[in-house]
Amino acid sequence: MQHNRTYHLIRLTIILLSVTLSACNVQYRIKKADKRFDIGEYYEAGNIYQSAYKQIKTQDKKTRAYVAFRQGECYLLLNNPKAAPAYKNAIRYHYPDSIVYLHNAQALMYQGKYTDAAKNFEIYLQNAPDDYVAQQGLYACQQVNDWKKQPTRYKVTAEKAFNHKRFTNFAPAFIGDDPDALMFTSNRTPTSKKGVKNSGITGVPVNMLYSVRKNAAGVWEEIEPAEGLINEENEQDTETQSTEGGEEANIGGGKEQSTPDIGACCFTADGKTMFFTFSKPVIGEDQGAKIMMSTRSGGAWSEPKELHLFEDSTITCGHPAVTHNADTLYFVSDAPEGYGGNDIWMVENLGDGWGIPENLGPQINTAANELYPYLRHDGILFFASNGHAGFGGLDIFRAEKQDGQWQVRNMGIPFNSQNDDFGITFEKGKEDGFFSSNRGQKKGIDQIYRFVLPEMIFTAEGTVTDNNGDVLTDAVLRIIGDDGTNQKLQVKKDGTYRLKLKHNVRYVMLARARGYLNQKDEITTQQLTDSKTFNINFTLMPVSRPVTMDNIFYEFGKYTLTPASEEGLMQLVKLLGDNPNITIELSAHTDRVGNAEANKTLSEKRAQSVVEFLVMKGIEPERLTPVGYGKEKPVVADNLIHKQYPFIPIGQELNEEFIDTLTKDQQEVCNQINRRTEFKVLKTTYKLY
Repeated sequence: MQHNRTYHLIRLTIILLSVTLSACNVQYRIKKADKRFDIGEYYEAGNIYQSAYKQIKTQDKKTRAYVAFRQGECYLLLNNPKAAPAYKNAIRYHYPDSIVYLHNAQALMYQGKYTDAAKNFEIYLQNAPDDYVAQQGLYACQQVNDWKKQPTRYKVTAEKAFNHKRFTNFAPAFIGDDPDALMFTSNRTPTSKKGVKNSGITGVPVNMLYSVRKNAAGVWEEIEPAEGLINEENEQDTETQSTEGGEEANIGGGKEQSTPDIGACCFTADGKTMFFTFSKPVIGEDQGAKIMMSTRSGGAWSEPKELHLFEDSTITCGHPAVTHNADTLYFVSDAPEGYGGNDIWMVENLGDGWGIPENLGPQINTAANELYPYLRHDGILFFASNGHAGFGGLDIFRAEKQDGQWQVRNMGIPFNSQNDDFGITFEKGKEDGFFSSNRGQKKGIDQIYRFVLPEMIFTAEGTVTDNNGDVLTDAVLRIIGDDGTNQKLQVKKDGTYRLKLKHNVRYVMLARARGYLNQKDEITTQQLTDSKTFNINFTLMPVSRPVTMDNIFYEFGKYTLTPASEEGLMQLVKLLGDNPNITIELSAHTDRVGNAEANKTLSEKRAQSVVEFLVMKGIEPERLTPVGYGKEKPVVADNLIHKQYPFIPIGQELNEEFIDTLTKDQQEVCNQINRRTEFKVLKTTYKLY
């Protein structure tokens, strides 16, 4: 019995010791992950948090909530889709700070789950109703479906010449004003750098700058590392930073990584001076980043010099953007007195140094991150932000100063997506260029995209014919624009024309032909946001013969015009307006059926009804002569009638003798043709002299 009692005591002791050691091990891992997190090594920290989370007892809700939240923070910063599940766990175990709902919403937007994201924004706003980032996020979730239906005219394609499926490539920048030379950031490993260690921040190789140029055929040539930016003699090899999960790192060891992280550059207009972001971290320390400057006199860049922008040298600075005349530098910093996260700042170039940095203010900066500023030649600022209303992740925005205030606008689709879109650059004087995005990339790899804005082309085209559909080969068009355009155009032999128009211009087009009335039309290219072809066909009415108006209708057996007649009558109003010097006879005709005297009276009243309508629309009464002919003037068939009704010969008068020879159905066709309203020109000199 004593032996069994001793055995159970030993066993219990071992179990308790094991539990204690396990708990200690978990706390050790969390502490180690916290240190990694605090110095910005989010990839390493995320791996350790993930490992520790699996060993935390379910009953220890507080610790589970903390570690899950920290996991989410690491993954969100690394664009890892695991962020949303991690935040969900933090919420499940009642993480005490409502910020978890804000960050979960942002992670859900990154996955395109806007409905779920909106719910999390709403929960967060209950505790922080004035939070701008949350307000903008909720607004974006509510509007995103409408935004997707309104893409801009820009066309975007992946730039295959720069991208590599295994490496990240981003932040392109034209080398000065040269459209055939480009620099961009990439973590592709150069052949001279065998065994380069991965970054503890991102878990992938560190970045370097690479240049590429077009050859005489306009094809991008081989990509090459920017020479001279790294002093290889001073580089030190580093000890192995970690095993799986980064848990064996020598935190605080003070050894530098063998390769610095270099990227996000900009150039002066002549392409001879470059500013770029530089970071050479020390293991176990957060050394941040700084901006360096290098010049080029030949092929290689000079040894870089640091720009001292703040008195406190520990303040992180990066993502430089220089104005075209190099008098001002814009950059990103987490300096104190900002608005939270990373802000965009500006500083004047004093010639012998730099002035005092100035924050761009709350119209640009938010409590989230504003990154990758870019100054176009016309002074418009472009930048990336996850604080203003967007599609998810970083979006590209443009900002223009009006009356001293920044007006910020999302660049929309196709620039922006639910993922990160950033680092834009424009070819000088054009709406073409490059930007970077990790859209559609399962591993979040950044790639470079080419964008172009197709020229907006506006044209007017059509045919000039007479009222029978015959082309008028001698017709002439006169085109007058409110920009001073005054052009005369002869139609082609087939009666067609095609005319190129300008943007933001109102045009009047007048078609003329000898023996025909003029016809006018108005078109405008004002406020159009895409190319457009105006199809304008002109149908000219003859001066020397009556013209039948097919779409004038009266109530049966009466002279009252039906509502269906208004369109045809308004066409006649327009014709009289286009030809202000003509007078016309308006005649109404009936078929052979009924009393001749009654038909004549009815037709007179119908003609008078048309005249009254025209006068009501502003046509002078003296230009209009109403006549009722009853059945006195049957139609004489022309080619058009013969084509439509082959049983009626060309030139045949549709009189009673001819109609009596036809079948009953054919007789009704002829009666219908005879029932008509016509006009013919009487004078062409009204008020001309």
